[in-house]
Amino acid sequence: MFWKNKQEKQPWVSAVIVAAGQCTRMNGVDKQQYPLGGIPVVARCIREFHACAAISEIILVCRVNDIASYYALMREYEFLRVRQIVAGGDIRQESVRNGIAACDEKADYYAIHDGARPLVTAQIIEECIAAAVTHGAAAAGVPVKDTIKVASPDGFVSNTPDRSGLFAIQTPQIFEVQLYKRAMERAQRDGKVYTDDCQLIEETGHRVFISNGDYANIKITTPEDLAIAGALVDLYKGDNLM
Repeated sequence: MFWKNKQEKQPWVSAVIVAAGQCTRMNGVDKQQYPLGGIPVVARCIREFHACAAISEIILVCRVNDIASYYALMREYEFLRVRQIVAGGDIRQESVRNGIAACDEKADYYAIHDGARPLVTAQIIEECIAAAVTHGAAAAGVPVKDTIKVASPDGFVSNTPDRSGLFAIQTPQIFEVQLYKRAMERAQRDGKVYTDDCQLIEETGHRVFISNGDYANIKITTPEDLAIAGALVDLYKGDNLM
């Protein structure tokens, strides 16, 4: 635990799990309710946050038509720290804002996570929280494996950035509450839309620390990703990790 001093007050960390996407690239498959190793994707995701002692509450953001079925799912899995399920917006930024609005006023940090990343672990979450407590903002990430090329508008390679400084950013992404609120208010005022919460913070000039992610912490976006996630679940099943 990152608060080693017993006299130190444990921060209140509100997890906002965003599962309000329309699954437009899933060929009709509802990825959030897909049974991955026998457990729905969204339940696998919440299970790890529920198992992390550093998480104080969980807010689930989903499509409005899914709210009733997700409440039933939370009862089935006895996810008692899921305090509220709220409807998402038309875009991810609106969905996150709706989730933030439902968080307890005692929150010190927001831990924002994609509901389509079901293979996150409690260890990744806790390490990211520890980094956010130290730096104010942190996101899980892994070094890129491939050589990255920057393309010009006509489709040719314009340059090759140094791979040693490139990371694939994942979630959770965790931020000190007041820092995030200021960044969100600024984005609303300026009419800016971001697909990544780190960008929201970066625009304020505050630096985001990259915490240890995991190559298995993939985001399910296409049907192929479900096959990969299923293979990872089978691979790690013997180690009781998934």
